[in-house]
Amino acid sequence: MTTTSTKELIEDHALEKVPQGERHTWLDISWNTVGIVTTLIQLYVGALVTFVAGIKIGLLSGLIVAVIGGLLGWGTGHIAYKSGLASGVMSRLYGFGVKGSVVASSIFGFMIIGFIAAENVLLYKGFLFYFNAENTLLNQVVIYGLLTAAWIILTTYGFDAVTKVSSYMLVGFLIVLFYMMAQILSSSSQPWQEIVSFGSQFPMPVLKSLGADTDLGKLIFGVNLLAGSAGALALLDADLGRYARSSTDIGIAAFLGNFALDVFMIFMGAVIMYAGMPALTEYYISVMGLGEAEAARIAIENPDRVAAAFIVFGGILGTILMVLAQSKAQVLNTYSSSLSLANLCDAIFSWQPGRFVFVVLANVLSLFFLYGELLTWFNSFLVILGILTMSFAGIMMADYFIVRPRLRQEDTDVYGAENVNWAGICSIPIAFVLSHYVLNSIITIEIFTALAVAFIGYPLLRIYVFKPVQV
Repeated sequence: MTTTSTKELIEDHALEKVPQGERHTWLDISWNTVGIVTTLIQLYVGALVTFVAGIKIGLLSGLIVAVIGGLLGWGTGHIAYKSGLASGVMSRLYGFGVKGSVVASSIFGFMIIGFIAAENVLLYKGFLFYFNAENTLLNQVVIYGLLTAAWIILTTYGFDAVTKVSSYMLVGFLIVLFYMMAQILSSSSQPWQEIVSFGSQFPMPVLKSLGADTDLGKLIFGVNLLAGSAGALALLDADLGRYARSSTDIGIAAFLGNFALDVFMIFMGAVIMYAGMPALTEYYISVMGLGEAEAARIAIENPDRVAAAFIVFGGILGTILMVLAQSKAQVLNTYSSSLSLANLCDAIFSWQPGRFVFVVLANVLSLFFLYGELLTWFNSFLVILGILTMSFAGIMMADYFIVRPRLRQEDTDVYGAENVNWAGICSIPIAFVLSHYVLNSIITIEIFTALAVAFIGYPLLRIYVFKPVQV
């Protein structure tokens, strides 16, 4: 392999179109769309949403979000397939303009870098639990340092290398996951019929505090909890869709990713945690000396407990599952965040040091999230980030499918990206304020308001108020 080809692999067309000769089928892309969502955190989300809503309503809410997310992912992925561009560069043409794309890339990049930090923390605490080690500065430096180095190395050589890593780890993850599920179910004293049909597990005062004391409230809770990741996954589908050979290829990959995220992982998390809860509770009672009520609460307290649960259930196999689940997601998070940072620095400073610099920078920035309460603040900010990323995806689709055809500006070689598309920039705060503050008591599923602004408000602003500037 020549030095030139190695450089091309590392650069991975971060700021340019992917040539037709380097496109891939839906199977290659699906290793990534499915790989990034099959994590322990999503198993925790599956347990949480079904323990609140019951497994039937929880799965229904997941199916609704999977359909919406799949359509969004296919839409953004189709634009990426046609343009050959990553989501940040693509947003320059569709919805935001060159300087305006900074808004989309900074928010999406911030979100994905935060995910890198959150997944690293889960791995770190899982290792401490497995080795019964203390949370010391030395352990932090060693473990976080090794994890950071691993994500940089595995992400450096572009789409093909990332896909290979994701495919191997996804297969390994699924094998271990199904094996452990079989072990947990075989040792559980609960009948299968009860496991696949359990209702809400939290007391009524807790359900009322969550607005989930009725069936409709439970459905709305589930949709709102799951919808935050749909917008981010749609932007990831754009980053991957630029490598698709056809619109069908990225469409299949987008729906598979959303089905894995919001149906498969919800079901697996619900069944495993419900069936394993008696054994997990007994562990906390016998080993940690907790009372039964406290042990049951601790077992589902946060995502760290899911990592602990698999280690309790499976020992070394559970630890392997934890590593496989988180590693493939971290490689993909690093990959996508490096593309966002590449667009961000090019749009602001015209700085193009190469994608490898941004692979390193994304992981370095993720370490800052570990300081103080920053990661806790980030987690509390995820609902807002979900609304924003959903709005970004909707605006790009509205521009591509509605506005440009209406204005007869489909030819981006002639009608390119202006400096700032103020219609797109203004639509973001409008969507956020309306969905999160003004109409939240009327339209309780906030992504619906955000999408309505994108598909109705943005075209009106773009066609009649902030009209396109010839470039």
